[in-house]
Amino acid sequence: MASKKDDKKPEKKSSYGAESIQVLEGLEPVRKRPGMYIGTTGPDGFHHLVTEIFDNSRDEAMGGFANDIEIAILPGEKGNEIVRVVDNGRGIPVDMHKQTKVSALETIMTVLHAGGKFGGEDSGYKVSGGLHGVGASVVNALSIMCRVEVHKDGGVYMQEYSQGKKKAAVKKIGSTKAHGTIVSFEPDTAIFGQQKFGFERLVTHMRQQAYLVRGLRISVIDAREYKGQIDLDGVMYFRELNLDLPSQTFYFEGGLVSLVKFTNSIQKPVHKNIFYVEKKADGVESVEVALQYVDDISSRILPFANNIYNSEGGTHITGFKTALTRTLNTYAKKNGNSKEDDSFTGDDVLEGLTAVISVKLREIQFEGQTKAKLGSVEAQSAVATVFGEAFQLFLEENPDDAKAMIAKAVLAMKARKAAKAAKDSILRKGALEGMTLPGKLADCESSDASESEIFIVEGDSAGGTAKTGRNRKTQAVLPLRGKILNIERARLDRMLSSEQIKNLVVAMGTAIGETFDITKLRYHKIIIATDADVDGAHIRTLILTLLYRYFKPLIDGGYIYIAQPPLYKVRRGKEILYFYTEEEKAKVLGKQEIPLEDETVSGDASEEEIEEEAAKGKKQAKVHVQRYKGLGEMNADELWETTMDPSRRMLKKVNIEDAQEADKVFDMLMGTDVPSRKTFIQSNAHKATIDV
Repeated sequence: MASKKDDKKPEKKSSYGAESIQVLEGLEPVRKRPGMYIGTTGPDGFHHLVTEIFDNSRDEAMGGFANDIEIAILPGEKGNEIVRVVDNGRGIPVDMHKQTKVSALETIMTVLHAGGKFGGEDSGYKVSGGLHGVGASVVNALSIMCRVEVHKDGGVYMQEYSQGKKKAAVKKIGSTKAHGTIVSFEPDTAIFGQQKFGFERLVTHMRQQAYLVRGLRISVIDAREYKGQIDLDGVMYFRELNLDLPSQTFYFEGGLVSLVKFTNSIQKPVHKNIFYVEKKADGVESVEVALQYVDDISSRILPFANNIYNSEGGTHITGFKTALTRTLNTYAKKNGNSKEDDSFTGDDVLEGLTAVISVKLREIQFEGQTKAKLGSVEAQSAVATVFGEAFQLFLEENPDDAKAMIAKAVLAMKARKAAKAAKDSILRKGALEGMTLPGKLADCESSDASESEIFIVEGDSAGGTAKTGRNRKTQAVLPLRGKILNIERARLDRMLSSEQIKNLVVAMGTAIGETFDITKLRYHKIIIATDADVDGAHIRTLILTLLYRYFKPLIDGGYIYIAQPPLYKVRRGKEILYFYTEEEKAKVLGKQEIPLEDETVSGDASEEEIEEEAAKGKKQAKVHVQRYKGLGEMNADELWETTMDPSRRMLKKVNIEDAQEADKVFDMLMGTDVPSRKTFIQSNAHKATIDV
């Protein structure tokens, strides 16, 4: 029996005093916790650096002070990359700042929450995207090199920094007749590693921004592969060098209407005229909406606040959807297009809709520094009022367009009711809820989703090999028979009648449609493993289309992966090598200077013959190359070793860098527009490789 003394908790000496409190000065908090300011140090955060600097130039254009922005990607040292952003705005102020006692330029670049985004109309901007005033300073803090050159009031001023700290005071380095700001920065590899900027990713974002600011010219130049000398002394715009480099330039006078036309370029419009309104409202500088319906079952809603794309929507989208549903219901009942007891739901009026909603506010509130969701309450009522009134007038003045829109919504309503009836019937029969797992599913033993993974494989042959080679504790295998249904234009009831899709939905455990619940996901890694041929690529695309349209939260959550099985198995004497690309094989075998006649030996050669050749002590052992045409050709040990073993395999995580562009590609490849698909294939054929 323990004594009372034993029962007492041991006394701990505490050294928690003032000296325990760490104070991070200047921009140290940014380097300590970069994710708090740019979301992540992965590709999204890496590219967000460009967005933050560009946004400052774009804000100058929104205020009417600039109309030309250039973004150039330049080669840095040791394989790194430099981004150079130029605008012809007013130029960052360089005079002394009263509060900080240093140049305003230095204040903006080295102090968090400093900029021309505060203090109302007289402070610099009526509206801006970078309301927090942290963009430039954060980029500076996360860069190993940052250089700002200001052309202002006849002089050229410059200051350089490293990791957020100035190298010297702002100095005048010349005279100029131009005006504007040049910001060059090289991301710190200690924070971001050896990441590369995606030219197409930047082009896509800048194209979108050019639509949003009418009359703004935006250029993107890729100079990373340029081998000559780049001398930028006295050069404001990189294009002045007249080098033959990959580039894209955007300039649109049509604004949001042009963006809707571009988004619908491969779609069939339901009505002719594109609706558009722009108007000021109480508490909101501008409400701008453009929309058009197309012959499709998906919707494409593009929300912006102060020209920042809000991937998660926000209050402006809530106001838009409310007004859209109410206005179409009112018009339909008034004109006898629907029964009194029949009303469109939000989903009915969104089907086939392409809409761009843009609001501009002086005092704006986002949820998070990355601005994914608008939180400003006044935007909801402003959008609902401005859009609702203008849309009602549009319907009255354009009866043919109105009739087509209502017919589209009526069709969606009927399809919804039919699909619900069919789905309810299927659910009552236990197709999804309460149904036992598919017979072809070889489930894993673990019930912990965080450690469980499922391989979706092509056919019974590959399924059998995978089931034999897997780790039964954590790895499940589901073989799919042939090509699954193309769901791009299929409704839920037809999808659930497909045995292959039903098996996949049941195996994942999340249900689908209105009953989707990501918390019930049974595997935190869903791995698509198809053959390395045309059929395998088609099946993979069909599965990705299903996941993108109906299980997008799984992609957003990082649960979807693509397996990378090897293309070749090479036996060189007793040594076994696996190669995942043609180039990798050629590179390694080429280094060994293997004679052509020895490089490939017929697949009929036995292991004994190969080992016998190696045992003869020849200078170069004979090499046996096996080309895998499919997973089913691999034995269980090979599949485990190369594709399923977590310690050695290679997986590609599926993510959506740009949802709008991804949506357009799925429309093009899986929809009904054959001419656009043909053009896409012809334009990108040179990027494809064929293994024979």
